[in-house]
Amino acid sequence: MPVYEFECPEGTITEKLVRMNTKEIICPNCHEKAKKIISPCTFELKGDGWYADGYSSRKGPAKK
Repeated sequence: MPVYEFECPEGTITEKLVRMNTKEIICPNCHEKAKKIISPCTFELKGDGWYADGYSSRKGPAKK
């Protein structure tokens, strides 16, 4: 089961381990319905390691 974030009407964000089809939970702080939200991704490619390895090369289609 994945971890999702939920936001209640008061703005409290709660992380919870739930089934994928869960749309809302009860907020542990205000006890109102908290809806599933989409969080911004924090993944970022930094540095020159991935670039130097050829992932950005434009040499054409990959050979099989």
